[in-house]
Amino acid sequence: MCGITGWIDFDHDPRTGRETLDAMTATMACRGPDERGTWTGGPAALGHRRLAVIDLPGGRQPMTLDTPGGPIALVYSGETYNHPELRAELRSRGHRFTTASDTEVVLRGYLEWGEEVAERLDGMYAFAVYDGRSRRLVLIRDRLGVKPLYYHPTPEGLLFGSEPKAILAHPRVRPRIRTSGLRELFAFVKTPGHGVWDGMHEVEPGTVLTVDGRGTRRRVYWSLRTRPHTDDRDTTVATVRALLEEAVHRQLVADVPHGVLLSGGLDSSALTGLAARRLAPSGERLRTFSVDFAGQTENFVADQVRATTDSPYVRDVAHTHRTDHHDLVLDAHTLAGLDARAAMVRARDLPLGLGDLDTSLLLLFRAVREQATVALSGESADEVFGGYLHFFHPEAREAEMFPWLVRIAEHFGEDSTVLRPEAVRALDLPAFLRESYAEAVAQVERLAGESDFEYRMRRISHLHLTRFVRVLLDRKDRASMAVGLEVRVPFCDHRLVEYVYNTPWALKSFDGREKSLLRAAVRDVLPRSVHDRVKSPYPSTRDPKYAAALQDQARDLLSRPGHPVFTLVDADRVRALAGRADPPSTQAARRGLERTLDLALWFDLYEPDVILD
Repeated sequence: MCGITGWIDFDHDPRTGRETLDAMTATMACRGPDERGTWTGGPAALGHRRLAVIDLPGGRQPMTLDTPGGPIALVYSGETYNHPELRAELRSRGHRFTTASDTEVVLRGYLEWGEEVAERLDGMYAFAVYDGRSRRLVLIRDRLGVKPLYYHPTPEGLLFGSEPKAILAHPRVRPRIRTSGLRELFAFVKTPGHGVWDGMHEVEPGTVLTVDGRGTRRRVYWSLRTRPHTDDRDTTVATVRALLEEAVHRQLVADVPHGVLLSGGLDSSALTGLAARRLAPSGERLRTFSVDFAGQTENFVADQVRATTDSPYVRDVAHTHRTDHHDLVLDAHTLAGLDARAAMVRARDLPLGLGDLDTSLLLLFRAVREQATVALSGESADEVFGGYLHFFHPEAREAEMFPWLVRIAEHFGEDSTVLRPEAVRALDLPAFLRESYAEAVAQVERLAGESDFEYRMRRISHLHLTRFVRVLLDRKDRASMAVGLEVRVPFCDHRLVEYVYNTPWALKSFDGREKSLLRAAVRDVLPRSVHDRVKSPYPSTRDPKYAAALQDQARDLLSRPGHPVFTLVDADRVRALAGRADPPSTQAARRGLERTLDLALWFDLYEPDVILD
């Protein structure tokens, strides 16, 4: 995994911008701590920071090929899991390789097939190719959007980077956010292509963006399509198992230490079981990693969202598969620390306000990185198989709204209540969400003869896979790459996603429970306790000392009434939260404080221009 950046500028010699290219590349150092490289040629400049995972000595970038018509240069982030098969095919077509890296396979694949190489890749990737034969820059992103890729058009061409911070390092780009960007921060819905920062966009998943002297062109090479499903239940379960086993097998390949993130839930436990079985013949013992909180057992109170703590189930899975298991136990002081909060705001370039959900993830990844460079995660299984409570809740099913938002305030808090009234009016989130929802459901294809109920469940699935999972994948990518850890997501294998998406809801929930297909497909690798466990989301601390620390930090912030955060945040509302005699122990009650503190740090770190227009 790596960080990429650069530009194409048809009016200026890129060699005159060497210092700027170096500065943009330096912002990606966390994504690629192992090596740095830059390249300029024609109107293009490319920068790369490398996290070495496959072919440690041979995968240096930017990687170039000289052709009679001009050079081809590539900067690449991600992993192509089918690179051995593609290498063999390219060799049969006369290509000669000098490295064992997947990067060279992608580069020579581009030489052979042009931008259509995207359709042949199986993996998670974002890359840029400068083609000197046609003086064009080609940007390509993977099908599900696992790896990020941003761009910023300019009058002379385009800037690009794995993260906004790379583009913001260019002197022509001002850190500015307008109302449309602020809506993205508070809506908990990711608008495809929206880059949040003013003038910035994302290359959408499954998309090729081409820039040359004629302008910019966009081509979608993959999208979630509706197709008939004709397999019976047994065949469907067997197919899910085969697809998942193949994804795990491919994604275990690495030339560095690796492991699995284990929460004790169905998804991560399934990956652990399949990975442990795959490694067993070689005698390799699988590493597993989990996060817990000091005092969690004593402070935990079951509710509608979290019925159980994770630790007993983690122990059952680790014992069953004899993994080399590592627990990270975080105390309130560490979770609430400004260093961890600032690191996550820097990692995301934005103040998302998820509090300990974010900081604990970052700290977990930091601990994993001490022992592994690659980790498998169960992220996206809930979106693929229908694991959330709102898939089953009648109110959420029937609402003409994103289903995860129907009861989000009840369970996770309403962070926009800390905003000043004029900011609330300018954002007008209800109208924004109505429009966004209408645009999203208009993209869902209905199967001929599909019942109204099945079509509604298809729409809910489509919304999760195109508007919700990208929020979580973005969070996972930023937190992991902030510490130089590559996190792979087998449940985002596009063949698995396509197959399960088109499986009728009656099959997805054939036993009346969430993720029926997945549970049936991996039954043999699960302890009984995990097989029977009810869905529980990513954990959150219940320690009152954490909430008290948030109140202390909020009171310190309130002592600086001139802080720019109060151009958005209502100081009186924050004062009421900070002055409560009983520290707000639940995640929902803490949400306003966590959002305020993230916003304040963001103003300190980025000094953004915020424009309510």
